[in-house]
Amino acid sequence: MAAVALAGLSACADPGAQAAGTTSQPTVAGKIFNLTPQQDRIQAPKDDAAAALVPADIKARGKLTVVTTGGSAPLTFFATDNKTLIGNEVDLAYAIGQTLGLTVEVSPVAWADWPLGVESGKYDAVLSNVTVTEARKEKFDFASYRNDLLGFYAKSDSTIGEIKEPKDVAGKRIIVGSGTNQEAILVKWDQQNKAAGLPAVQFQYYDDDSASSLAIQSGRADLTFGPNASAAYKAARDGKTKQVGTLNGGWPLTAQIAFTTKKGNGLAAAAQAALNKLIASGAYGRILDRWGLTSEAVPHSELNPQGLPKS
Repeated sequence: MAAVALAGLSACADPGAQAAGTTSQPTVAGKIFNLTPQQDRIQAPKDDAAAALVPADIKARGKLTVVTTGGSAPLTFFATDNKTLIGNEVDLAYAIGQTLGLTVEVSPVAWADWPLGVESGKYDAVLSNVTVTEARKEKFDFASYRNDLLGFYAKSDSTIGEIKEPKDVAGKRIIVGSGTNQEAILVKWDQQNKAAGLPAVQFQYYDDDSASSLAIQSGRADLTFGPNASAAYKAARDGKTKQVGTLNGGWPLTAQIAFTTKKGNGLAAAAQAALNKLIASGAYGRILDRWGLTSEAVPHSELNPQGLPKS
């Protein structure tokens, strides 16, 4: 998954709990998100059983170094000061660290830089919408924490029912990114529909999000189909669209997003234990809800789950 490079930016330490008197960033409608540098992060107590699994060198250091990439809300992006990293991946990094009894340092890197950085031990882990693949499992260990979802979104007052299978998109005007995995899936669904005598999908392509949004709101398009995380955040923020269906990004296989670390160093097992503790306590669910990502929640973290096959 490509991400916007953030190279050259300094590491961001945890700014801590929300300061007294600080208010959340207002929105036009819908859910209110705190976009200020003073984050009201979900706090998590240390779990001794999970902390006991932390590799000795990291335990001695007392600090977990995590990198992330992006610039895409609500996963990882900058607060209103344009320098403090916030978002779902950042919140999870701090919660995992707290559960393991470690301080956390989160730094932004370019997408192309994290593999070598993690493999060489320069960074302990990456939390950045990394999908588990069989090719990556040759060099990295994983602790899953989100489903890799694509989402169908319609105008908030649309009468379109739930999108679950190919016949549900027959005849629909759907906005999709050219050359993307979601386009390839939609093409396959459309081929199945036409073979069954159903109306064809009317594909629409736009150069920017503003044009896409205008097409949905004006009624020129029925649906958008793309990465769920950003669409879910946008829908929660402005209330102008609604989710009408999700599809795993690895369709027809299952793809998972995971905490990624160097293969064989033992950290993934500690992260898995921490994540399962966070899931059991409800902290994990509150973090995802905080960023509008409840639909991407997993019931438990898996260590090195089945990854997408090598292409």
